[in-house]
Amino acid sequence: MKINLQDLVLNIKALKAGQKILFSGTIYTARDAAHKRIIDMLDCGKELPFDLKNAAIYYCGPTPAKPGAVIGACGPTTSSRMDIFTARILKGGVKILIGKGNRSDEVVDLIKLNNSAYLVATGGVAALISKTVQKAELIAFEDLGPEAIYKLEVKDMPLIVAIDSLGNNILKHS
Repeated sequence: MKINLQDLVLNIKALKAGQKILFSGTIYTARDAAHKRIIDMLDCGKELPFDLKNAAIYYCGPTPAKPGAVIGACGPTTSSRMDIFTARILKGGVKILIGKGNRSDEVVDLIKLNNSAYLVATGGVAALISKTVQKAELIAFEDLGPEAIYKLEVKDMPLIVAIDSLGNNILKHS
């Protein structure tokens, strides 16, 4: 199913765990160091480099673009490393989290509480995902190198709904 960010946010309850989607829209990359800075900025009441409300965050640290390319490889990183930041990020209004791997039970509860969703990108396909990026712009924390925040415009990024807004979780082992 093809879906853009605005439709995804408006119809988040229609997403079902296990559903495959082709996502198009704006996403922001943020890994551990960027998350820490965002939380520090929230704590200090500083203006953030992007609006968290209805945003999609992709746990990714893109590599530099080769000549003529929009971006280098941009595969997902392990999402559980961001679990300690997730409560504040979701409270700020983020609706979509994108990464790889399972999330803690606490994060599943937070996703339900905040009417959000966690989508997974298949690990090992960084070169394929980079082909879905139409535009990339460095927007914050350049000193963090690959952990800087980038604003990406993606078209038909292949994702799977791993945890839906009801807390259904395809990654949970019984």
